Parts: sequence; C-alpha cells; structure tokens
Amino acid sequence: MSAVKTEVAVGAGVVAIAVGFLIYAGQVSGLSASTAGYPLTASFRSLEGVSVGTDVRLAGVKIGSVTGISLNPQTFRADTEFTVLSGIELPDDSAIVVSSEGLLGGNFVEILPGGSPFNLEAGAEIEDTQSSVSLVGLLMKFVAGGDSE
Repeated sequence: MSAVKTEVAVGAGVVAIAVGFLIYAGQVSGLSASTAGYPLTASFRSLEGVSVGTDVRLAGVKIGSVTGISLNPQTFRADTEFTVLSGIELPDDSAIVVSSEGLLGGNFVEILPGGSPFNLEAGAEIEDTQSSVSLVGLLMKFVAGGDSE
C-alpha cells in the first residue's frame, strides 16, 4: 500500500514540474504576455521579412507585435496593423521602420518616437514609414557597378 502512495506522490510531482515548466516557457516566449494594448496602422512600400507576430520595438525593447498584414490594391502598398502596449504613449509624428537584427538575423518593426506634444490615438496611422532594405538588391547594385549616373 505504501508503494502505491509513493507512486502517486512521484506522479503528482512530475505533473506539477511539467505544468511549471510550461508556464515558464510561455512567459519566456511571450505567449502568455499580456496583449492588452491599443492598435495602430502603417502602410509600407515593402514588408520583406515581416509577418504576423513580428516584434514591434522601441529603443530595442519589445512593446508590441504585428497583428495583420494586407495588400492595398489601390496603392499597391502593404497595410500593416500592430499593437502597442497600453501605457506607452507615442507622439503623433513618430516614424516606423523595418529594421534587421543583423546580417543573418530576422527583421523587426521599430518605432522612432517624434517630438510632438500630441500622442497617437488608438487606431491611428503612422504616416512616416521606411521599408526594409533588400540585402540582395544592394549586392546586385554593387556587383553591377552601381548607378552609371
């Protein structure tokens, strides 16, 4: 009878450790992070390397994520929706750029705050955008000798 109690206790301990590990993994990966925030939009010429779930960063710190991407058939631009954590107020003249983590790293969306005394409201659009720089395009220009102008 004591062997059965020991087996049950060990089994309960293993389950408790597994649940703890899953909670920890969710917190580290950001899956369980609070998604409370407000939505913003931006329109890019090119969103190469960006997809739904890509980090939105301010000063290198993740403050949100991309929640939607669609092609605007009238402007042929990539309309992007993303969230920013509540409590982070961005000036309405802020810029947004697609940046790279390095030569082999992935891309992320970076917000460059402006100096306006007025802040963006929920659902507002950031007008000043800069698309990602294509490394392949730059290499092709270099190999071809650049512009002849």
